[in-house]
Amino acid sequence: MTKKQEKPGLGTRISEFLSKVIHFITYDIWRITEYEVSGLKRMYIFLVKTIILAIRGFKREDLQTKASALTYSTLLAIVPLFAVIVGVAGGFGLRDTVRESVYSYFPGQKDVLVQIFSFVDNYLSMSQGGIFIGIGFLLLFYTVINLISSIEGTFNDIWQVKKGRPWHRKITDYLALFIILPAMMTVSSGLSLFLTTFKNSFLDEYLFLTPVADSLLNLAPYVITVLVFTLLYMLVPNTKVRFLNALAAGFITGCAFQVFQFVYISGQIWVSKYNAIYGSFAALPLLLLWLQLSWLLCLFGAEIAYASQNVKKFSFDRDSKNISRRYKDFLAILITSLIVKRFETGTTPYTADELSDANRIPIRLTTDILYLLTELDIITEVLVENDERIVHYQPALDINKISVGFLLRKIDEYGSENFKIDTGKKFKEEWHALLKTREDMLEPNSTILLKDL
Repeated sequence: MTKKQEKPGLGTRISEFLSKVIHFITYDIWRITEYEVSGLKRMYIFLVKTIILAIRGFKREDLQTKASALTYSTLLAIVPLFAVIVGVAGGFGLRDTVRESVYSYFPGQKDVLVQIFSFVDNYLSMSQGGIFIGIGFLLLFYTVINLISSIEGTFNDIWQVKKGRPWHRKITDYLALFIILPAMMTVSSGLSLFLTTFKNSFLDEYLFLTPVADSLLNLAPYVITVLVFTLLYMLVPNTKVRFLNALAAGFITGCAFQVFQFVYISGQIWVSKYNAIYGSFAALPLLLLWLQLSWLLCLFGAEIAYASQNVKKFSFDRDSKNISRRYKDFLAILITSLIVKRFETGTTPYTADELSDANRIPIRLTTDILYLLTELDIITEVLVENDERIVHYQPALDINKISVGFLLRKIDEYGSENFKIDTGKKFKEEWHALLKTREDMLEPNSTILLKDL
């Protein structure tokens, strides 16, 4: 008679369950492609992958440190930034309206904003005449453009974009932003004023509509904040961001920002002792705290936008980090061959997204290989459409010269070999053995053109 097998204890079962969950989240889920599931399961896997990717990206890009850097840059540029906004708004006769809008958007920073606008008024009054008006405004715009350029650089890092906007586009795009921003603030303020007036003047006789008007007024800050973050995620990165992905990230970040505003304002009640110790100086560390947390929310929202747009391309993500040298060379040959063949047929060149989607190549590997091939001058970036943020790739050489051996030799020789290791005498045999092996391996393929594969 065999002894009855003992049932594992509760602790063992919980440990085994957690191990399975962790393995599924970190490995198995990334091997499930969109073609293998459907319905609610597909949506569930999409959401889980998006959240995991956003958290991973936040840690990988070290966004907490970047949020600190942006906090410092914002603090330095905050007076010039508001000076530009107020100066542009003043040209349209909207100076007071924009100022009141800023007070209403950031109720927790009213004392600080009063001081900032005092500096802004002094700055603008000094720049009304003389040679200072030219030099002053140039320095003003340079400081602000530098700040937004830093924000764009951080967003580009999140979106795995290697190149930012050229300077002429930075100037035109950012100046357009300074013209649109005061207009948006004026429209939103006018809309809130209209709803308030309409409620007080016309809804007294229709009491059942009063709650509707109150709800609209309460929702207005949320809607405006969501739209601002949505436009930020769409327009700032130097790449094409789809509206729905930007809207989803803007909705999450906008709502979180409004909740954070409420908690921050409520929390100021508990820092009365802090104010008693530091007096008016307490506004500075509180402003730094608010800026730091605001940038953390903003950058995490950018990670959500990136993750939701690219989640389908991160299948086998864990495997792509440990890709073998042989398979990476294979992908380099494959991608170059596809670009060469597309060029030969005279059709529109590939984008990174098209190469990744059509051939199920992880997007991280696709962008890394495209960047390597661009550095090797095998392919080059071209702009086909009006939107300069969409980059296409075509051969940079005569396609009748791009063979398998030529490509692998260029990859082999990429990088520095200028070290003090003695390959002339002491390690001559080892070095020549390597070169002979490489030559024997590449020689049979030296004449096979990629366009003929």
